[in-house]
Amino acid sequence: MLSGLSSLCPRNTAWRWVHRPWTTLFAFFKQTVRTLKSLGTLWTLYTTSSAVMRKMNKVALGDAAPPVSGKNRNVPEEMQKQVDDVGAQFTERFIQDPENITLLLTLLEEFDFHVRWPGVKLLTALLKNQCAQVQGIILVSPMGVSRLMDLLADSREVIRNDGLLLLQQLTKSNAAIQKIVAFENAFERLLDIITEEGTSDGGIVVEDCLLLLLNLLKNNSSNQNFFKEGSYIQRMKPWFEVGDDNAGWSAQKVTNLHYMLQLVRVLVSPVNSPGATASCQKAMFHCGLLQQLCTILMATGVPADILTETINTVSEVIRGSQVNQDYFASVNAPSNPPRPAIVVLLMSMVNERQPFVLRCAVLYCFQCFLYKNQKGQGEIVATLLPSTIDANSISAGQLLCGGLFSADSLSNWCAAVALAHALQDNLTQKEQLLRVQLATSLGKPPVSLLQQCTNILSQGDKISRRGSKVQTRVGLLMLLCTWISNCPIAVTHFLHNQENVPFLTAQISENLGEDERLVQGLCALLLGICIYYNDNSLENYTKDKLKQLIEKRIGKENFVEKLGFITKHELYSRAAQKPQPVFSTPEHMLFDHEFTKLVKELEGVITKAVHKSSEEEKKEEEVKKTLEQHDSIVTQYKELIREQDAQINELKAQVASMTSQSEQMQATITQQLTQIQQHKDQYNILKLKLGKTGDQSASQGEGAHVNGLQSEELSQLREELEELRRQHAQQQTQLAEQDTLIASLKSEAAHSAEAAEGTSANAELLKELEALRAQVMSQAADINQLTESQELLRRAEAVQSGPGSVDNGVDMARVAELEKQLAAQSTEAQKLQEEVKGLNASRAGMEADLASATSTAAILQAEVSKLQQEVQESKKEQDDLLMLLADQDQKILTLKQKLKDLGETIEDEDDLDSKDQSEDDEDEEEEEEDDE
Repeated sequence: MLSGLSSLCPRNTAWRWVHRPWTTLFAFFKQTVRTLKSLGTLWTLYTTSSAVMRKMNKVALGDAAPPVSGKNRNVPEEMQKQVDDVGAQFTERFIQDPENITLLLTLLEEFDFHVRWPGVKLLTALLKNQCAQVQGIILVSPMGVSRLMDLLADSREVIRNDGLLLLQQLTKSNAAIQKIVAFENAFERLLDIITEEGTSDGGIVVEDCLLLLLNLLKNNSSNQNFFKEGSYIQRMKPWFEVGDDNAGWSAQKVTNLHYMLQLVRVLVSPVNSPGATASCQKAMFHCGLLQQLCTILMATGVPADILTETINTVSEVIRGSQVNQDYFASVNAPSNPPRPAIVVLLMSMVNERQPFVLRCAVLYCFQCFLYKNQKGQGEIVATLLPSTIDANSISAGQLLCGGLFSADSLSNWCAAVALAHALQDNLTQKEQLLRVQLATSLGKPPVSLLQQCTNILSQGDKISRRGSKVQTRVGLLMLLCTWISNCPIAVTHFLHNQENVPFLTAQISENLGEDERLVQGLCALLLGICIYYNDNSLENYTKDKLKQLIEKRIGKENFVEKLGFITKHELYSRAAQKPQPVFSTPEHMLFDHEFTKLVKELEGVITKAVHKSSEEEKKEEEVKKTLEQHDSIVTQYKELIREQDAQINELKAQVASMTSQSEQMQATITQQLTQIQQHKDQYNILKLKLGKTGDQSASQGEGAHVNGLQSEELSQLREELEELRRQHAQQQTQLAEQDTLIASLKSEAAHSAEAAEGTSANAELLKELEALRAQVMSQAADINQLTESQELLRRAEAVQSGPGSVDNGVDMARVAELEKQLAAQSTEAQKLQEEVKGLNASRAGMEADLASATSTAAILQAEVSKLQQEVQESKKEQDDLLMLLADQDQKILTLKQKLKDLGETIEDEDDLDSKDQSEDDEDEEEEEEDDE
């Protein structure tokens, strides 16, 4: 059949078979499908494109043919490439109409296995062929990603597992889809699947889940924060609970654990934002994940690649976190006697029998342990000092020195870089390391570590080593550059050795091969550091003399060119990309990441320092000193202003509190004035009543009638007297409250008198106090009026006590008692008057304190204005001097140019000085001859 079809037109033949009428007769439909399969062997593209497009149209119209189950056609190996090309072309044609993808997503909602599973496989294939285009269509499709996330909840494992593969392809390099998938509760579902499948002991499904998690978290800060905030880091701890029997490590378990460690590294990667990394590191420590990783690190029987990845993971978990670094320093290996984990790891690093990748991982771990950890740097350097060396134990410092001077070039480089990290940005440890003394051989005096490094560097090819000799020299030069940078004392120690500078100049000036160019560049960098950080304490090696030496022996341009060899090296840019040392071979291990930062920082300043003249340096130093002086003056004034601001704020707070108290007192006074007015009104009424009573007793002669009226009025007067007593008690209470307020105002006024800015507020408060005292005096007058009213009451009672008033005998005793109470109230009124006098005396004292505070504030204000005026005058004088100097230089240049135009010979200032000196000498000789 195929031989007969081969001579026909592929497009027409495929079109005819595809467009045959669909029928529900299963046998007829099955024959059509088999024929299309046979045609697909020859004309794959025409057949598939035509068939699938028509099939998609039928599905869209709801007129699908009966399903046909069968196995996929086996493709021969020689046709695999052609099939892949056809698949890419088919995918491109398929996605030209986005409705096809939308329709496919709709079909995935069907629960039928024969619909859902092939749909998942088809969409996965489309994503593999045209990932970005299909992702864009799914992203804009309504509920597209949510439909795909439902595949993870399918009870059929085949669909769920293929759904994982589909989501892996979907989330590749697309941050928007990654965020949507994460917020569709992907983390929860994936972690549940990993737990159900047995975590690290699980199968390929665990691996697929971990790959999907890596896609969601890598380089996606939003998902990383969501993962941390969702407390999913705590659920990772059981993954690393490896049993004591580590003999059975299957290949799948190694792969799973490898991806789990990578997942931890993604969360604490140095390329993440510092805040996100620090929060993840903190969470890993508190949930015990770091402790679990350290357990794997110190366990036995762990495969080499897992151990290497664990070391790298622990490195990034502790990098820059002081708490995690302190914990790692306390971890001990399960040996007899116990040794610190750092010592055990360093033993592996300087051991040339260990795998290369493991040694790189240990170096990275040591670097991360010392990163921003001055405490750890001090502990490492302390193991090298004479007072702390223990001959019975192996310390980190001894291992580093052993590796630094061993015959293995890779150990030399690793030890030099590790020791350089112990000195990174730590001036104290750089100075402490100068105290280290080494015993070279019996009978010879010990030499310093700095001297021994320079000795090995100068010997060069004379020492036989295993590996690259350039690697050893590069490591030592990096160590020396890191050591003496930003440390003038170390520069002085280095220059004190008379052989160091000639060695560096000889290395820089020679014309060496390609391999030695890097060494020349590092020697130029080391010599430049000696110039830039030189404090001119050595006469023979001051800045100017070293510059003259470079100009005579090397040449400034040649020196700068050799310095540029460092950054032009092909391995420099690789090392500058990320902190982890990743090298394909030991020979490529030349640069350290932190050292590349140092080179970038120093290259420009060293070039400027070499080209500068001595006069420019002097001017710069003078300008620096002037700026430093100005900065110190400005700093002092800033501190003074801060103190004054603090005082002003305190005074403002006091004024606010006193204002509120004054308002309260004003309200109290208003209330008291109202009460006094009521008392006055009552007093006037009593007066009128007493007057009427007297008139009635004088004009009328009938005693019984008068006595009856007087008894009624007497009862009213008694009630009014009781009311007056109560009001008097209230006034006494209010006076006591006023006394308390006055005392508090006096104390606050004393505090506020110490400040310069609070004088005006104190004056206002004192005015308020005077007003309050006046009101107290008025209240005293009111009390006197009340006393008078009591006297009137007493007279009224005397009127009632005449003959003929037998019924009032009982009231006489009551009147006597009232008289006693009136006498007591009079005494209390006198006491109140005495207290008013005391308040007047305290007012005088407060006025004196206010006067002294006002004078102090005036003095302080005068001093501040004087200092500010002096600062302005000094700045103005400096600006004027600079302008005068600039004008004078311009005039001198103009005059010199005019003289040159007129043909006069212009000499430099140095020549004129020497000429004047010679003329003075000649004049002195002529005077001596004349005297003779």
